Amino acid sequence: MADAPEYDIRHIEHPNPVPSATRDQAIADPGFGKLFTDHMVRIDWHEDKGWHDARLMARGPIELDPSASVLHYAQEIFEGLKAYRHADGSLALFRPEENARRFNRSAARLAMPDLPEEAFLGAIRALVLKDRDWCPSVEGGSLYIRPFMIATEAFLGVRPAKEYAFMVILSPAGGYFKSGAPAISIRVGEHYTRAAPGGTGFAKCGGNYAASLVPQGEALASGHDQVVFLDAVERRWVEELGGMNLFFVFEDGRMVTPPLGDTILAGITRDSILTLAREEGLDVVEERYAIDQWRADAESGKLVETLACGTAAVVTPVGKVTAEDYSFEIGSGGPGQLTQKLRERLVGIQTGTVEDRHGWITKLG
Repeated sequence: MADAPEYDIRHIEHPNPVPSATRDQAIADPGFGKLFTDHMVRIDWHEDKGWHDARLMARGPIELDPSASVLHYAQEIFEGLKAYRHADGSLALFRPEENARRFNRSAARLAMPDLPEEAFLGAIRALVLKDRDWCPSVEGGSLYIRPFMIATEAFLGVRPAKEYAFMVILSPAGGYFKSGAPAISIRVGEHYTRAAPGGTGFAKCGGNYAASLVPQGEALASGHDQVVFLDAVERRWVEELGGMNLFFVFEDGRMVTPPLGDTILAGITRDSILTLAREEGLDVVEERYAIDQWRADAESGKLVETLACGTAAVVTPVGKVTAEDYSFEIGSGGPGQLTQKLRERLVGIQTGTVEDRHGWITKLG
């Protein structure tokens, strides 16, 4: 696609940016989600003014009234995407227009104002170009981009707020999982559900992730990397991990992923994997898949690979699944050939080493 459009953003000079030597030392081993760049973008919304006062400024604390709606009624949404450095020194985004569209789907569900796509993309473009020197050069390094919107009106009544702030921050990122294992281990969240029909499961809002923290913590405490959630009605159908979609690969060339609905987030990496897998000749279907079938197929050898995907970890093999009274391995317990191939191709497109035949890359210069 063409470069993202510009947006009228006022630039405010940073009074004390991080010295380059300090910055370079920090991004040599950035980890994930703990390091942040110098600047942020903010655009405000008021029911009488609409979106206004777009500015790029020094990253810093947000001043909120104690009665701000976001603190009491959780009107908050966010997105996650990355900027990748290409061999020519340019930075590139992967399918950012899809993040803009999903952002507005989330906004509609949370009774928040629609943000023009050009504002979303323009804010990201301006901020990434301003803080481009924060992009790590380590293998797998990127700038993780976090756009979000919160309700800022000082009001305690239960109704949609009349004031909001849209903001974008950047975090230099390295690898996501730190276990060092060739494939991740998953704990089945048997006593918890992430989302229910009619709820906000398809929206990217903080409440969905808050609901996953206790089971995710229990999974980590028992030596696993992630928790997998089952449906809230029958407690049988596999839905997604705490923040990643799942795919199941069979020996006969089929590939299955749970269908989207109002309980599963429409992952952009998920959609990309659907396209790439079909190009590899797989028979890819979106259909419900039960936890007991997952176990039976893995133990019989019919299931040869399971992969998880999302913006942060891209494509990750699942090697082991554990519940209270059973445990099973998938394939050899390590990364499978298709998982490796899809990851290499997707990462190659993102980083510019594989041809982008789908118009997924937006070059920023």
